[in-house]
Amino acid sequence: MRQKMAAWAGRAFGFVWIGLLTIGTSIHGHEHGTVTVQIAGYAVIGAAMLGWALIESRTAPNTPSGTAMVLLLALVSGASGFLCMSHNGALMVLFAAIAALIAGGDVALDTALAVAGVGILGVMVGALIFGNTDAAALIGFPATILSALFIGRHRRAYRVQAEQATALLERTQELQELQRHTDVLDERTRIAREIHDVLAHSLGGLSIQIQAARAVLEDGNVEKALHVLDTAQRIASDGLVETKRAVHALRADIALDQELSTLTKTHNSHYGAEVSFRIDGAPRELSPAATMALLRIAQEALVNAAKHAAREAVELTLAYDDGETRLSVSNAVPADASPTTLQTVNGGYGLTGMKERLLLIGGTLDAGRHDDTWTVTAKAPV
Repeated sequence: MRQKMAAWAGRAFGFVWIGLLTIGTSIHGHEHGTVTVQIAGYAVIGAAMLGWALIESRTAPNTPSGTAMVLLLALVSGASGFLCMSHNGALMVLFAAIAALIAGGDVALDTALAVAGVGILGVMVGALIFGNTDAAALIGFPATILSALFIGRHRRAYRVQAEQATALLERTQELQELQRHTDVLDERTRIAREIHDVLAHSLGGLSIQIQAARAVLEDGNVEKALHVLDTAQRIASDGLVETKRAVHALRADIALDQELSTLTKTHNSHYGAEVSFRIDGAPRELSPAATMALLRIAQEALVNAAKHAAREAVELTLAYDDGETRLSVSNAVPADASPTTLQTVNGGYGLTGMKERLLLIGGTLDAGRHDDTWTVTAKAPV
């Protein structure tokens, strides 16, 4: 608003100053006919500029000019172009230049050319009416109006570029804020997934041990039941330790080979099942996401084996192939076990979670029964 007021204060000062110089000089030169025309034209220009100011004051910034504004600009341009060819009226061309400048910056190119064209037409008509044959005026005044139009178009392009840059900056800031929010949600999801899998592994083991203790107590073997409960207590303690290790693993890289080796020994101690662990190929460093995904899949598969094939031998293989890292967990299953009973310890949700883990890193998971063997195979790309 202050910028508009300053602009119009300058235009008002220029209007008064140019009018005094032009009309005052003509009066002293006793050009009475010319003075009458200049006063009439000067009044038309003043009225048009007043209407222009009123419309602009009620219009929001950077709003396209309407028809009324364009007509007023054309009126200022034509009248000024006409009067600039009168005696001592050269300064009047400044009003035509200002109109062309504003039109060039605020309206479409064809409309701006029309405003400038009206000013140039006014110059030609004024030359005929006032008999002004000055070649410099006939060439210079139209050139001034066209130059003002060019400056207006350049000003418009600069303003549009600035608006686009501002909009792009705002959009970039919005995207950065959205990215930060997404990163927070991803981190929360990752932590929740890790804690869920650790707890599911521990609680699944506890469920198996509690079922075993109940079966032993029904047989009246208290001593064996106490042994089973001791194992359950160790599983609970190990679950707390594993939870802390999982949280630590979220912040630091871990070695998959060592973790799987520890996992097999722990499983053998808790469930009394022999677990063989073999590494094929040259070990290589994996991403944290791939490492955690394969580790959790191994845990899920081992607990599932303990549930459906208690004390049966389990084979765990970690293979480093050329284009992928492959983890296989195989165990024998009872002959009377149906495929529908061979679920994960979480009723299938854990297996779904493992598939989702691998999908996030572009991997695949396959689990199924082949003859008397249940095999879970996870593949993570290099």
